Amino acid sequence: MRWIVFDYGEVISKQTTALAELAEVLGADPVAFETAYWAHREPYDRGMPDLDYWSAVAGKALDEPTSAQLTKIDTTGWLVVEQSTLDLIADVKAAGHGLALLSNAPSAFGRLVEVEAWSTQFEHLIFSGDLKIAKPDPEMWATLLERLGAQPRDCVFFDDRQVNIDGAAAAGIDAQLWVSAAKAREYLAAAGVL
Repeated sequence: MRWIVFDYGEVISKQTTALAELAEVLGADPVAFETAYWAHREPYDRGMPDLDYWSAVAGKALDEPTSAQLTKIDTTGWLVVEQSTLDLIADVKAAGHGLALLSNAPSAFGRLVEVEAWSTQFEHLIFSGDLKIAKPDPEMWATLLERLGAQPRDCVFFDDRQVNIDGAAAAGIDAQLWVSAAKAREYLAAAGVL
């Protein structure tokens, strides 16, 4: 069986537009907030609790209600999806191939994705926050292959970050840098997947 594996952020989803609202909740300068948001994101994607993450971003201890409010705004902001990618996913599914999602994302976000209608097309939804490891760690590719019951040669992986492409390629996976759904469709057609 061929497995087509998709990253989530800026592959299935559009870039979040929630950063300005998040900064406003904290009364923070939007530029400084965005810098802090990304500076602490990797530990969050690796399982840091929501409250610890938002306190680190804010530069001060926050309470649980504020953390919950920020988490809700943040996760909702990442739920806007690219229809062209969803169309591609549906076509891959219709062609009889396996689908997996492999995302560096906090656990709270994973729980939201699991109830999105489009996510039912995936046999596997894998989130770094649940595993406490993240792309491009070698352990992430080993976990992916174990979950799929697959060999590296059985997989095609799409991601928008070169460091993740390099990690997957080092594990023997056919890894393709995401440019657009149209380019991915061309590649899969040439590879005989579509």
